[in-house]
Amino acid sequence: MDLSNLESLQFFYPEFVLVGTIVFLIVLDLIVADKRWLAASAFLGCLLSLWATFDLYGSPEGWLFHRMIVLDNFSLFFKVIPLVATLLVIWISFGCREIREIHLGEYYAILLTSSLGMFFMASSSNLLMAYLSLELVSLTSYILTGSLPRNRRSSEAALKYLIYGGVASGTMIYGMSWVFGITGSLDYARISEVLAHAQVNRLSLFIAFVLILAGFGYKVVFVPFHMWSPDVYQGAPTPITAFLSVGSNAAGVAIMIRFFFPAVSRLGDQGNWLFLTGVEWPHFLLFLSMVTMTVGNLCALNQQNVKRLLAYSGIAHAGYILMGLVVLNNEGLKAMLLYIVVYLIMNVGAFLVVVIVANATGREDIEGYRGLAWRGAAIPAVCMAIFLFSLTGLPPLAGFVGKFFLFAAAIREEFYFLAVVAIINSVISLYYYAGIVKTMFMDQPNPADQKVDMSANESALLGVLSSLTVVFGVYWGPLVRYTSESLRFFLK
Repeated sequence: MDLSNLESLQFFYPEFVLVGTIVFLIVLDLIVADKRWLAASAFLGCLLSLWATFDLYGSPEGWLFHRMIVLDNFSLFFKVIPLVATLLVIWISFGCREIREIHLGEYYAILLTSSLGMFFMASSSNLLMAYLSLELVSLTSYILTGSLPRNRRSSEAALKYLIYGGVASGTMIYGMSWVFGITGSLDYARISEVLAHAQVNRLSLFIAFVLILAGFGYKVVFVPFHMWSPDVYQGAPTPITAFLSVGSNAAGVAIMIRFFFPAVSRLGDQGNWLFLTGVEWPHFLLFLSMVTMTVGNLCALNQQNVKRLLAYSGIAHAGYILMGLVVLNNEGLKAMLLYIVVYLIMNVGAFLVVVIVANATGREDIEGYRGLAWRGAAIPAVCMAIFLFSLTGLPPLAGFVGKFFLFAAAIREEFYFLAVVAIINSVISLYYYAGIVKTMFMDQPNPADQKVDMSANESALLGVLSSLTVVFGVYWGPLVRYTSESLRFFLK
């Protein structure tokens, strides 16, 4: 199916709903005094868009808008993830004290615009569209990061994010220009056809891939494109930190998979993806995966700020996710999708506890969690322990299931050294995750430490996320089936 612009509109209603909600929020902000209506409207708009996305499952697959974007189960999966992340962030923002200082109409409109950009990142079938969508997400992320007024840390984080993003973006588009020069096309399907049948300079192509990886790596946050992450995570409003850690990273994974598999590789008879001989980008990713998880975990060991610690933890988890790319088969890609869902649940849950503690104490350092379980916050402390142990990969929690599938995919393809490095890194991560749990339960609170309360809204969300973390750790069948169905590319 290759549809024209007008014909494509019938499959474009999730995006229409988001755009309509964004416009409505801008108008509503001008006429209502009670700004709570903005959060409710943004939440409802995301729910409607999510319903429209699920309604597209079962629709004919094919190219839309003259092959600029593609409709398939893979693109729909990576529309669901940003929408769920946005819904959770709106829910967290409703009770977050930091967000009350922000112009809420602009905040929610830009948040939904960023989610819209992630839609296009997941479904881009053309290098130009991929670049434009990545830039849309990047520009809105810069604004959201620096949205706290009169906060120097937030402004500094936004500036660093902008500088790193500009360099990575320029490097990526330079690599894309190389691919266009080599293949004569920006269309993924045409690029794949030329690389499969024509004689091309392998060294030039490898250099182009490395340059493009700079842009993708900056979004996914793997080494050496990770240096912006700790400062941005610490300086941004905490709900936005949660959004960047899951939504933005997932969209980066989507655009990278879409480029390196349907565009650059081809599916073999045995279900394995075959890459170009002489362009050893999987070996390059193997090295990046090991370095990323190791650097992330080692740097997290000495962190005292919880948001900064979770930033380095996110870098390590990006390394784990890269394992699914290295093995070059569908089992590895399915494990990546499964881990992204699991990581969304447990990481947003951890940041929700950070918001709860910061609301009560104004602190983000680990010392602010001293004796948390004995300061009227036993439930947040228990939930935080669940999320942290799940991030470590301990059974019977969802993080263990996600890591099990990733490690199993690597071992099945005889990447034993990669699996051993990943297991060692998981053990290292236990040290700093368990350190927070120890502080919450075993350290005595100081007399001056404030009591920590939480709202019914926060309690409900915390209960949902912690329950899902436990449930998916013992009953993961539906999640596995959904991710398996989602790994379906339209290739013709």
